[in-house]
Amino acid sequence: MELIVGPRTRVTPFTERAVAAGMTKAMVYNHTLLPISTDDPVAEYRALTEAAAIWDVGCERQVQIAGPDAHRLMTYLCARDLRDLRVGMARYAPMCDYRGRLVNDPMALRIDETTFWLSIADSDVLLWARAVAGEGGYDVEISEPDVWPLAIQGPRAADVVAAALGDWVRELRFFRFAPHDHDNIPMVVCRSGWSGQGGFELFLMDGAKGEQLWDLLWEAGRPFGLGVGAPNNPERIESFLLSFGGDTDPETDPDEAGIGRFVSLRDDHDGPAGSVSHDFIGKEALRARRASGSQRRLVGLVIDGDPPLPLRSPRSVQSPDGHPVGTLRALARSPRFDANIGLALLDPRWFEPGTELQVSLDGTNRAATTTSLPFDLD
Repeated sequence: MELIVGPRTRVTPFTERAVAAGMTKAMVYNHTLLPISTDDPVAEYRALTEAAAIWDVGCERQVQIAGPDAHRLMTYLCARDLRDLRVGMARYAPMCDYRGRLVNDPMALRIDETTFWLSIADSDVLLWARAVAGEGGYDVEISEPDVWPLAIQGPRAADVVAAALGDWVRELRFFRFAPHDHDNIPMVVCRSGWSGQGGFELFLMDGAKGEQLWDLLWEAGRPFGLGVGAPNNPERIESFLLSFGGDTDPETDPDEAGIGRFVSLRDDHDGPAGSVSHDFIGKEALRARRASGSQRRLVGLVIDGDPPLPLRSPRSVQSPDGHPVGTLRALARSPRFDANIGLALLDPRWFEPGTELQVSLDGTNRAATTTSLPFDLD
C-alpha cells in the first residue's frame, strides 16, 4: 500500500532532507508526515544509543495559547499543576476530558508571561483548546504557529548541538529552554526529547529555514557519528515512554497509562507551598476512578519465541486457559535485552509482575510474562 501525500497531509520543512538522508518509510501524525524508518533499523538504533540521531519530528505540532488568560487556561486544560511554570521552563502535562480520559500528553512550554506552547502528541488539541476557551470565556488567542521541532537524541547529542550552536547549550537543564538565533535561523532550544538517551529539541520558528537548520546540524554531527532516524520503537519501549493513541485506547486514563504520577490530585503536594490542588478538567472523575481500584493497567510483557513481525493492530492477550484479559498495544524485538518485549493494557488481577499469559502472534500462541515498567531485564 502506497502512502499518498496531498493537501490534507502536511510535509515539514525537513522532509526532503530526511528522505535524502535515507528515510524510506513514513506515517501520518497530526495530519503531518512523520518519517519513521530507514532500510537499516539496526543502524538507527545504534546511532541513537551509541552516538546521536537526527529526527524530523515536525509533526509534533505546537498549539499556542496567548493572551491575558493564557496561564489560567493552561492550568485548567492540564492535569499537572502548571501554576509555578516559569518562562523558560517546560513540563510534561497530560490533558484529560471531563471523564478523566486522556486527550493528549503534551509538553507545556512557557514562552513568555502570556504565551504558552503545547507540544502535542497525535490528537486535535487545537480544536479541544479552542472549544474549552470559547465556552469558558477566556481572553486568549489559540493558534498553530510556524514552529517545527527537529530532534537530536543520543549520548553525543550535546556534542552535536554544541558544535552547531555553541557550548552554552550544555548549561541547559532538563526540560529547560532558551530562544536562540543562529545565522538568522530563529529557534527555541529545549533539553528534551522522546528517548531515554537524552538530547535536544530545536523548535524552528521559520519554516523557510528548515533545510538550513538541518544542514547545520548534519555537518556539525559528522565527527560524532550522527545518523538519521526517527522516534525509535524498540528504544522507547525499553525505556517506557508512552505513545499516546498507540499504547492507549479512547477510554484510557493517566493511571492506566502509567503516567498517574504526572497528575496533580493530592492537595498536600500540589503547586506552590501552602496552596491547594488546582482545578482542571477531569479532576473529580480521576479521583473517582482512582478510588474505585478497578482500573486496567499498562504493563510490560516479555514474549517467547523468534523476533515477531511488526504489530499492525492491537492483539488479544489471554490467560493460560484462553480467557481474554487485555490487549497488546506495542511490540518490538529489544536489542538491549535480546528479547521480545511489549506493552499491554490488562484487566485487574492480571497485571502483577510475573503473571503468566499468552498472546497470538504470527499465527501461533506464545507464552508471555508480565513485568513492571520501565523494563529491567539485565
